[in-house]
Amino acid sequence: MHIAILTFEGYNELDSLVALGILHRIKRPGWRVSLCCPSDEVTSMNGVTLKAQTRLEDLPSADAVIVGSGVRTREVVADAATMQWLAKGLDPQRQTIGAQCSGTLILAKLGLLGAVPACTDLTTKPWVQEAGVEVLNQPFYARGSVATAGGCLASPYLAAWVIARSEGLEAAQAALHYVAPVGEKESYVDRATALIRPYLAG
Repeated sequence: MHIAILTFEGYNELDSLVALGILHRIKRPGWRVSLCCPSDEVTSMNGVTLKAQTRLEDLPSADAVIVGSGVRTREVVADAATMQWLAKGLDPQRQTIGAQCSGTLILAKLGLLGAVPACTDLTTKPWVQEAGVEVLNQPFYARGSVATAGGCLASPYLAAWVIARSEGLEAAQAALHYVAPVGEKESYVDRATALIRPYLAG
């Protein structure tokens, strides 16, 4: 199971790295999580530079993809070459695909949402609506193999949904329990479970 977290120049650390940390709670042979970037290095919106672990050309072989967000996402969707790579690499028929905040705009522009409503952050909301997608006032929504999350701290829900689809709900709950605040672990896991459980069937 290879999960690629798409991480572009100007990325939001909370979206890419929180998901990375939670997804790495799964310890089994063949489970791999990578930061997938369009270049060898990308620098975040706050100046944190990281090295790519995989590149866009590796996307077709990924079993799951999380499209991270950042302050330069509109530049990403305006770049024809990048969007062509993403169009070739993302396929909801064979992949689990999630998008965080402005990553939802990428899915919208690729036509992967269609008539499915989506979640995103408040800044990105009008751009997603302009792309013809209904935006919901909630942190998480999924239909089939495609999910979206809105708000930086909604990234754990997206990561848990990816884990639950592959490893089961108990594995997702265990991963969330590990990262949840002490003294709030049970209530945090219960709340997250209530959010993602309705979207795990089918």
